[in-house]
Amino acid sequence: MTHPIPRKTFQTSEAASQAVAQEIATLIRGKPKPVLGLATGGTPLKLYAELIRLHREEGLSFAHVTTFNLDEYCGLDREHPQSYWNFMWRHLFDHIDIDPANVHLPSGTVAEQEINNHCAAYEAAIMNAGGIDYQVLGIGRTGHIGFNEPGSAIDSKTRHVLLDPITREDAAKDFGGIEQVPTGAITMGCGTILSARRIALLAFGAAKAAVVDAATTGPVTDQLPASFLQQHPATTFFVDQELADAS
Repeated sequence: MTHPIPRKTFQTSEAASQAVAQEIATLIRGKPKPVLGLATGGTPLKLYAELIRLHREEGLSFAHVTTFNLDEYCGLDREHPQSYWNFMWRHLFDHIDIDPANVHLPSGTVAEQEINNHCAAYEAAIMNAGGIDYQVLGIGRTGHIGFNEPGSAIDSKTRHVLLDPITREDAAKDFGGIEQVPTGAITMGCGTILSARRIALLAFGAAKAAVVDAATTGPVTDQLPASFLQQHPATTFFVDQELADAS
């Protein structure tokens, strides 16, 4: 069953990020052991900055929060500057009181023959934590959520994926050239994402307008994995005015 995906439009990306941070803060303050699903990339940086501010200035504690990240590049160890492990500690975890034992990301260095077992263990860890209460998403130019590229199944679970050339092209600047960008990743699946109780997708800027329009109002199709969110009853897109004006 599809549901119209509501959009909340804010004057700036900062304001949109602050709104999501307030929802997360309400969850954390209201539940003994909340579970967050987190994203990387430029889009959530202002959200993480606001969560750090709430921790430092308003006493928001992450001591009993468990987190699961969406994905990680294959072939990158934790210390690699472009690894998502590095990203998360640099931009969030190092600045709050989270227990490192409660932080979960897929491994970028698991042996090839162990990837399936590693992915199954990641799914089990999510289940054992009680499932994801609040999942933060961005959206890629291919319509991917996590690294679920076009062709991903709606019921897919955590797995190894090959990255779309467009996705690799978009990461090329950060890596110093497309030849340095990994060709694969481990990602939560679409089914894993859709099992979250609440989903907030952030999208900012005119360049994201077309893919957001397609995801929220177009047909549900595996060629645009973000369109699967139309089948989730508690998803909201948080967008800025620049994106709204371009829609």
